[in-house]
Amino acid sequence: MVFSLGIVGHGAVSLETVNPKSHTLLTLPLVVARYEGCEYVVSMLGQGSRWVRNVRAANGSAVIHAGRRRPVLLEEVRADARAPITKSYLAQAPGARPHIPVDQSEPV
Repeated sequence: MVFSLGIVGHGAVSLETVNPKSHTLLTLPLVVARYEGCEYVVSMLGQGSRWVRNVRAANGSAVIHAGRRRPVLLEEVRADARAPITKSYLAQAPGARPHIPVDQSEPV
């Protein structure tokens, strides 16, 4: 709830997606990574996570809550462009480090 209200700060948001089969709503907390003036959501559990599958099935449509509710269109980043974004994400979301086994001091 505090993520949805936007009072946590540090890029904390709630992401809302819909399961394409059951039409159930999935809302979960995420950290928005900022890199080179753009914002990214990163799946610390990989491509198989529910929210990633839901967003792909919805052709990128999702809703972000951070003080207010706003529809977004998420675009998948090419695999060869993800490393610097992931490094930035890990600096902003330290709780994700156990899920992404890359040392913070490693070069991009």
